[in-house]
Amino acid sequence: MVIINPNNPCGSVYTREHLEKVAEVARKLGILVIADEVYGNLVFGDTPFIPMGVFGHIAPVLSIGSLSKRWIVPGWRLGWVAVCDPKKILQETKILTSITNFLNVSTDPATFIQGALPQILENTKEDFFKRIIGLLEETSEICYREIKDIKCITCPHKPEGSMFVMVKLNLYLLEGIHDDIDFCCKLAKEESVILCPGSVLGMENWVRITFAIDSSSLLDGLERIKSFCQRHKKKNLLNGF
Repeated sequence: MVIINPNNPCGSVYTREHLEKVAEVARKLGILVIADEVYGNLVFGDTPFIPMGVFGHIAPVLSIGSLSKRWIVPGWRLGWVAVCDPKKILQETKILTSITNFLNVSTDPATFIQGALPQILENTKEDFFKRIIGLLEETSEICYREIKDIKCITCPHKPEGSMFVMVKLNLYLLEGIHDDIDFCCKLAKEESVILCPGSVLGMENWVRITFAIDSSSLLDGLERIKSFCQRHKKKNLLNGF
């Protein structure tokens, strides 16, 4: 079972109670949990980040972490897998051996990044993380607020973590827009704003918006989306749009 927390693309953060239920389901099914936590600690809502490994005593957990997200170095392709399995189920079933064998034949990150990692993990000051969280909290608030004024998209849930939010396209309000891919292609061509179509994430007629950007650029991008929707609104909705 794979769980992504904090979530990309939805920006949701799961509660301790929810994660414990996930572990219980995995135990009943006799499977492990792979926890994608590359956005771990990038939370700014009311729900704190709880590592899935806390529930390793219920079901074995493989927690995946990454340098690129929390430290904001997206080109540094370095991550890790932490094993949370106090009952040694993964060791007895040789799953750990298989993971180790795979890593031994896979391409490693650049050596200078590996060399820098201990210093980065040990010496990054807490103020750095607080500043990143503060910026994401500010831009997530802007994003959620401004989306409310764009009638052709709906945000059902305020993001609480990661750097993204999913919004639903209200295609019935738009003229000549067939689906989310058509929306994103025409938006890019007309307004030079790039969004991720939900279809590539299994969510047809949704789009993903990132707020990991400075506030002025975010406001500009959202204003361009609003202008695009105004131009493509259905004629019979002209007065009420």
